Amino acid sequence: MNPLRVTVWNEFLHEKVDDAVRTIYPDGIHGAIAHALRGQGGFEVATATQDEPECGLDARRLAATDVLVWWGHMRHEELPDAVVDRLHQEVLAGMGLVILHSAVASRIFRRLMGTNCTLRWRDVGEKERVWTVAPDHPIAEGIGEYFEIPRSETYGERFDVPEPDRLVFISWHAGGEVFRSGCAYHRGNGRIFFFAPGHESYPIYHQEPVARVLANACRWAAPRVRRATKDFVHAEEAPEQARG
Repeated sequence: MNPLRVTVWNEFLHEKVDDAVRTIYPDGIHGAIAHALRGQGGFEVATATQDEPECGLDARRLAATDVLVWWGHMRHEELPDAVVDRLHQEVLAGMGLVILHSAVASRIFRRLMGTNCTLRWRDVGEKERVWTVAPDHPIAEGIGEYFEIPRSETYGERFDVPEPDRLVFISWHAGGEVFRSGCAYHRGNGRIFFFAPGHESYPIYHQEPVARVLANACRWAAPRVRRATKDFVHAEEAPEQARG
């Protein structure tokens, strides 16, 4: 069986401007997530960042991506319209998308959800317990009843998203908040999973249960059907232009 082709995308700013974040994620958050997925096996993992040409998401890159894993926080509105349109088209055509933590406010997730995706939040480093509420779902495979994150940013309801097609995880935070932290959606031919844990100030992506969730999410989101998109047809017909 061919490995699943995953691209991990990161705006890659926190690690450049914050020494504490750089200490936790010396290879970038994208590097830590890529390492975690490689450790789970069965993946061919590439990375892309926002300052690359076309934000690292040109038509050829996306055509060679089965699942796109997305982390962003500070630069959502800098993503060009053309890139958002291309991502939207690729997801509807069948590319999987895994949205992590504050990428809930990304332009592509808001476009796909059709809502503002707002939520309550505070950051005091409290414990988070992630409860599995759909143990039969493939993303919950091997996770058990729950797992804990010693220190995490707190997310809380109301969470302004459509009702998930399947709610896989609910988080409880030590301050009392609860949050729908693992939401699965379908849009067109594409599958989308939002997973809340993953603040840049804590080593959450180094935790084994989190790596397992991410791997399970990528396998679940992998295309069952992948249609050709206009961008990819253009890239095949005019490769020099498509490369920019």
